[in-house]
Formats: sequence, C-alpha cells, structure tokens
Amino acid sequence: MESEDAFYLTAVDARRYDFGSAMRGYDRARVDQFRDLVADEMERLTKLNTDLEEKARGFHEQLRAFRERDRALNEALISAQQLRADMKEQAGREAELILAEARAAAERVSADAQARIASLRHELEALERARRTYLAELKMYAERQLAEVAAAEQRRPPGADIPPTP
Repeated sequence: MESEDAFYLTAVDARRYDFGSAMRGYDRARVDQFRDLVADEMERLTKLNTDLEEKARGFHEQLRAFRERDRALNEALISAQQLRADMKEQAGREAELILAEARAAAERVSADAQARIASLRHELEALERARRTYLAELKMYAERQLAEVAAAEQRRPPGADIPPTP
C-alpha cells in the first residue's frame, strides 16, 4: 500500500537533478557519473516493474479465464452427471420394454412351436396308419402270390410225364 507522502523519482529527474556547487564540495564528475548510474538503474527497475505489472495483469487475466473455465467445467460436469442419470433411467425403461417384447415374442414362438408339434404329431400318426395299412395290404398281396405259387407247384404242367430226350 502506498502512502500519500511517497516520493516519486524518475530516471529523467535523477539525470536532471542539480546538486549545486559549493566550496569544497563533491567531485562534480563523480557525482555526474553516480547520477547516471542511478538513472540507468532506475530505468532498468522501472522497465522491470512495468514488465512485472504487465505479467501480473496477464496472470490475473489467466486466473479469471481459469476461474471461468473451472466454473464452465463444473457446470458441464453437473450437466454430464444429470445426463448420465437421465440416460441410465431411459436405458432402464428401454431394457424393460425390450424384455417385455422379447418375452411376448418368446411366448408367440413357443405357442407356434407347440401348434407345429401337434400338427406334426397328427401327420406322423396319419403316416403311421398309412404305413400299417400299406404293409397289411402288401402282406396280403404277398400271401396271395405265395398261395398262387404253392398252387402252381402243386399242379403239374401238361407233358410233365414225358421223359427228357437224351
């Protein structure tokens, strides 16, 4: 904090300051040399101070920007968390809906399969009856044929009594 009684001296003030002259006073060349050294150092320090003030302003601006980014990031994080919660809830509802649809589809498939199984059983039973009928008819046909063969073997053909010629 600066006081009201602060003394402000610039490099130009140091260069122009007149020490006056007195008898048996200081060596004027040495005073001028020292005054130039003081003025050079004041210029260097003034420039350094100006540079540091500019850096400080830059740092303050960066700090303000970082604080704004931090606030924006916090808001984005809160929004992302809310969005995640909303998406999780929505995904849960969608999963329940998909599960219900899958169960309904499974029940339909199961019912269709049961109906197909019943139909195939009826078809199989009909085929089995047809097979038994076919086999019974085939057996009767074969038995008739065998009976005819047996009857034919029992009958002698005409001329069966003639001996074969040598």
